[in-house]
This record gives sequence, C-alpha cells and structure tokens, in this order.
Amino acid sequence: MEMDNVAIAQEVRSFIAADYLLGHDGDLADSASFLEEGILDSTGVLQLIAFLERTYGIRVENEEVIPNNLDSISSVVEYVTRKLNGAATPQGCEPSAGNPGGGV
Repeated sequence: MEMDNVAIAQEVRSFIAADYLLGHDGDLADSASFLEEGILDSTGVLQLIAFLERTYGIRVENEEVIPNNLDSISSVVEYVTRKLNGAATPQGCEPSAGNPGGGV
C-alpha cells in the first residue's frame, strides 16, 4: 500500500483531534509528544494502535509499542511508512533483553 506521508499525518491528526481533542487540533505540532502533552494515556495508545491497524491494514507488534513509533504525529507517520514498506523498528531502537518493548 503506497501512501503519502502528508495524507497519513492528516488522518492521524484527524483521529487524535476527533477522539482526544474534542474535534480541535489547535496548535498541535507534528512533533508534540502525545504522552508529555497529556493527549494520550495507555488506553489512548491502545486505541491509536487499533486505529492504525484498521486504517492501514498493518499489525502493530508488542515490541513495536515504543515512544519512537507512537508518541507524536511525526513518529506515527514514520512508523506507518516503515510498516507499509516492510520494516518496523527504527534502526538503533530495538528493545533490549532487559526492557522488551520499551513501553509507551
């Protein structure tokens, strides 16, 4: 599935705005941390994962649920693009044996 990064960003922004920002994305920067800004909690991350799987036909593996993949519009766009192109975890961000998944 070939998708434009701008289209992915718009779809993710629309999902976040509709479900977590009362329909208004305000000044949400693409790089703003969902967790640090209090936009998503752990349940929200699970809902974001369900949205990504449903919308893009991808499978988010447990070890891929890390901030580098899911903590901002930019990171989600990069992650979805990698998944659609057959890769998932950014280089150098593989979970360690002592901290599988890294946690979001």
